[in-house]
Amino acid sequence: MTRRLLLSYLSLTLLLLLGLEVPLGYYFARGEISRFTGDGRHSAEILAGILEQRVERQEAADVPALVTDFVHRSGSHAVVVDADGRLLTDSRDTLAPGTDLSAEPGIAAALRDRALSTTREDLAGSGDTYTVTVPCSSGADVRCAVRVSYPVVPVTSRIQRTWLALALIGLGVLVAVAAIALALAHWVTRPVRALERATAELADGSLKDPPTITQGPPELRRLASTFTRTARRLQHLLQAQRAFASEASHQLKTPLTALRLRLENFEPYLDPRAHDSLDEAVGEVERLGRMVQGLLALARLENSGSTPEPADLDAVVADRALTWAAFAAEHSVDIAVTGERAGRVWAIPGALEQVVDNLLSNALRVSPPGTTITLAKRSAGDARTGGAELHVIDQGPGMTESERARAFDRFWRAADSYHDGTGLGLPIVQQLTRAGGGDVVLDAAPGGGLDAVVRLRTVEERHAAPQRGARSAARRARVSAF
Repeated sequence: MTRRLLLSYLSLTLLLLLGLEVPLGYYFARGEISRFTGDGRHSAEILAGILEQRVERQEAADVPALVTDFVHRSGSHAVVVDADGRLLTDSRDTLAPGTDLSAEPGIAAALRDRALSTTREDLAGSGDTYTVTVPCSSGADVRCAVRVSYPVVPVTSRIQRTWLALALIGLGVLVAVAAIALALAHWVTRPVRALERATAELADGSLKDPPTITQGPPELRRLASTFTRTARRLQHLLQAQRAFASEASHQLKTPLTALRLRLENFEPYLDPRAHDSLDEAVGEVERLGRMVQGLLALARLENSGSTPEPADLDAVVADRALTWAAFAAEHSVDIAVTGERAGRVWAIPGALEQVVDNLLSNALRVSPPGTTITLAKRSAGDARTGGAELHVIDQGPGMTESERARAFDRFWRAADSYHDGTGLGLPIVQQLTRAGGGDVVLDAAPGGGLDAVVRLRTVEERHAAPQRGARSAARRARVSAF
């Protein structure tokens, strides 16, 4: 923003300078040329008038001296011819007296009593010259003609110096404006930079350094003040919400445990026909307890600021598959691990184990006896996203596309769900995966059932990308949790 402000100030100043200096230089150049040509013509006419009197009095011997004095004072080159066009004197002595110059255009026009001025290249090699040829006449009689050549270099040098001075003035103005504009841009953007830093801190979870409200334009100071109030209010609301979820979930554990014990103690005193209802009530209490545990897990996840660390995906998958194998065998379900070595991935500590456990738990709930749950790994070279993928594939009833779209909503369960899930397992998986910079999606398995795809970033890929990306994902996951 500072560069854009500085560029805008300099562009506006440059336009103003061009609008002022270019016309000024142009009119100065025209004035100098007009004054130069007017003075040259006037001087030549004065010389012609003096020479005409001398020639008329037949004092032609005085002509060379007069011409020499004129040339010395004006720095010009003068040639004088008589009425027949023969040379009387040449200030440079390049032509012999008596040389016939009547054929030259300027001399011929002057002998016909008509003045002529031209700009041409000097034959002596001194650059362009302004040449004025005027007749020395008395009435209708032309007694002689004078051709005076003035070098153009002095006037062109003066014009060039003027343009250079204007350019230096413009450059000085631009430098001064740049210095002032830079200070002004820093003054204007200082509150914006402070707001940017405060926004980054707020995205990290807490606003430790509120933006200053004593510097910068009044509008930005008011904006900084409003942002600070909003950020503090938002922090207070988030902290209150997290504290409520954590404390409420924690406080519910003891009453739920006591309620379950009381319900179980009722069993000896109830009619056998009420045992089914009692079992259902105990089951609901257990489900509510698991829901409270899930809320506690989410609260801990949202309040944690763990940084992703390298984890061995292959080792975690093998360990969790071995741990769940015995429990799966009780339900006549097999667990198979396939795929090549996936390598090390980024995840917050302990997240991979929880992700695999939740997905295996969900898969076991829907897997019919005699089926297999497959844990398929794909390395970075095979994964569509460029990282590592873990597929947890079951052979259960699966989900429709609309159900898969809502499966990560908290407390959501399919309408025909027959198991006792809480609707928090998949949201926890999503939060844990995103906290490490990855993601999780649900696809339909090729042979029926559900394919839970966990996409993780490999250590090599993470080194190539900024580590800030995963932290940003973690912050987004924590902020969007509720």
